[in-house]
Amino acid sequence: MKQFSLIILLFVLVTACGGHKDKGFIPDRLLTEQEMIDLMTDVQIIEGDITYQKTRERELSDSIKIEPKDYVKLSEEYYDQLFEHYGITDSIFRQNIRYYTEQPALLEKIMDSVVKRLTKEQSTSSTP
Repeated sequence: MKQFSLIILLFVLVTACGGHKDKGFIPDRLLTEQEMIDLMTDVQIIEGDITYQKTRERELSDSIKIEPKDYVKLSEEYYDQLFEHYGITDSIFRQNIRYYTEQPALLEKIMDSVVKRLTKEQSTSSTP
């Protein structure tokens, strides 16, 4: 859970530091709060999976010789599938991140919902 919290914190910090001069920006396709919660939950799962695979690869490479994965390519594949699933493009995703970043209270509400959902999913998947 700490890893997800760290990823979310880093995401918010990176997007908040972008500084946009033209307030009131509206994306070509504005995703609803619920769509953003769903999308950002999946983003966090993707990022967690990639981090897990990198860690596991490092651990295994200490004991056996393995071919390293191309994590940039893997990430692109994951995000392509994600965007296809939600019927959006990378550009629409970035525009929505920009839009919600300009509304910190709303973004915080969305990210709080993401954390709650991930926490709930983690607790239900870890029970026997």
